[in-house]
Amino acid sequence: MKLSIYGKGCKKCEQLTANAQQAAETLGLTVEIEKVTDMNAIIDKGVMRTPALGIDGEVVIEGKVASAEEIQALLES
Repeated sequence: MKLSIYGKGCKKCEQLTANAQQAAETLGLTVEIEKVTDMNAIIDKGVMRTPALGIDGEVVIEGKVASAEEIQALLES
């Protein structure tokens, strides 16, 4: 499974990354976390507000730092 964090690398992006990692570990999942910081790539993906989270290429959260519990629920579905 691949998780993508879209953003410039700000504090909120780092927190979203940590929350995503924690959610995956709680579920016992092995994930690849990709940080997308190139603004053109972010815009091309359709992300208008960062930070954003993508799961296997689909943007599922945009414009907020989701909690580990929220991300865990998305990973389980």
